Amino acid sequence: MGPVYLVDASIYVFRAWFSVPDEFSTEDGHPTNAVYGFTGFLCSLLEQAESGHVGVAFDESLTTSFRNEIYPQYKANRDPAPEDLKRQFKWARQVAEALGLQCFADPSYEADDLIGTLSEYWRARGHSVNVVSSDKDLVQLVRKGDYWWDFARNRKLGHGAVSEKFGVRPEQMADFLALTGDSVDNIPGVPGVGPKTASALLQHFEDLDAIRERLAEVQHLSIRGAKSLHKKLEEHWPAAELARRLTVINTEVPSALERPDVVRGSIDEAKLNRLFDDLSFGRMLRHRCLQTA
Repeated sequence: MGPVYLVDASIYVFRAWFSVPDEFSTEDGHPTNAVYGFTGFLCSLLEQAESGHVGVAFDESLTTSFRNEIYPQYKANRDPAPEDLKRQFKWARQVAEALGLQCFADPSYEADDLIGTLSEYWRARGHSVNVVSSDKDLVQLVRKGDYWWDFARNRKLGHGAVSEKFGVRPEQMADFLALTGDSVDNIPGVPGVGPKTASALLQHFEDLDAIRERLAEVQHLSIRGAKSLHKKLEEHWPAAELARRLTVINTEVPSALERPDVVRGSIDEAKLNRLFDDLSFGRMLRHRCLQTA
């Protein structure tokens, strides 16, 4: 069976927002640089993937995620998206849908969780999974035969390569982030535990639960500052456990399981042309999009 491609859309909308010149706009002056760059990315992906199974997940829960209920400060370090960007997120989804791609969003779950749920669903049906994102959180979904594809940097990592790159197996990434914390998402970890220390701990103990059960062993490990590390872990263990509740990707999102289809439909050419007219996109991009059918 062919691979399933699951796209972390927000990463690529934001990337285009910051990298594509803001000279792109509608006739009434609304910027379109983010949706223009995102559309180009989708075309490139479809040209290279050559797969009939593509799902696109959008973040709709930046302040309403179940993680905000667990920890109100989750992602509180991020500024709200300006209206010009919010508008472009809506257009980006409309472009993806017009291209026949299945789109997913949920008010209580993030794109990571939607991708995680779809990964489990399609893998159980014999498909390998390609997670298209530059977010290292998502490498925890990679199993043997799968890939984490940082598309913009042309970096594609399988299960073994993830271990070489990050120092932990994909299955350990949530625990790794629980120990180090994640400043991007405003997740606290254990103070003084950086990537090398977290990697060494997980190589020895395998997971967070084993570290807790055998905490006394830490002071005897051949890790720099092992004695003080033992004290830090003991003192800040509640922070690590809280962090793990935030870093683990949910793979049982009800809305995704109710409609898990990622089989690409046909391009709605009329809808795409109307949308591109509204966005003032030229012939070259239209032609390229239509060629992905």
